[in-house]
Amino acid sequence: MNKQLVHIKGTKAGLVLRLDDQCAYAELVEELERKVSEGGIDGKVDVQLHLGNRYLLNAQQKELIAIVQGPGNMHVSKVHSDVITIEESNEKVLTEQSETYIGIIRSGQIVKTDGDIVVIGDVNPNGKIEAGGSIFVLGNLRGIAHAGVNGNKEAIIVASHFEPTHVLIDDLIETMSNEKPFVQENAEQIFAYINRDGIISYERVQEVRKIRPLLSTIKGGS
Repeated sequence: MNKQLVHIKGTKAGLVLRLDDQCAYAELVEELERKVSEGGIDGKVDVQLHLGNRYLLNAQQKELIAIVQGPGNMHVSKVHSDVITIEESNEKVLTEQSETYIGIIRSGQIVKTDGDIVVIGDVNPNGKIEAGGSIFVLGNLRGIAHAGVNGNKEAIIVASHFEPTHVLIDDLIETMSNEKPFVQENAEQIFAYINRDGIISYERVQEVRKIRPLLSTIKGGS
């Protein structure tokens, strides 16, 4: 029995065509041409192509799109691929790496990093941390903390003593004030994050694992 190389699934948005990423490209083209020529589709329908882990040259991708759109009743609206470019790979490495800063971040000083940062020391008022990932301060955070500066909404801000003047995650900002009694009363054991409603929220450190389960790459804890 021959393996099916093109899987077609209907959705509310149209059709999804999942293309086998292990077979020869010529075999894929042959089956795709056969599948789209079978007809049975009324009107115009949007199609999403899922390439999986197959790397395609621009010319090959254009060829697959042309094959699908050839009969005239299908339009390729999106092309999904699990293969990332070198630029995307380099950016991923930068944003996922962790750096350590040892010392006091003084007033007027700005410390920047592309990924996560662990500060072993205090952040004084008007001192600032900017991180592409999360911020972990093993000391007093009394300055400005901006996590997820490049659009990382999953980033969090944690401190041994949480008393910042400003909290920023992604493009959200909060000026800390007396209106946040939960923060003041639990300064020794909370962290900041963006909740499901898209708002900066605060919770006890014990809840990190539930709220950001992918934050840790090492199993364990409670």
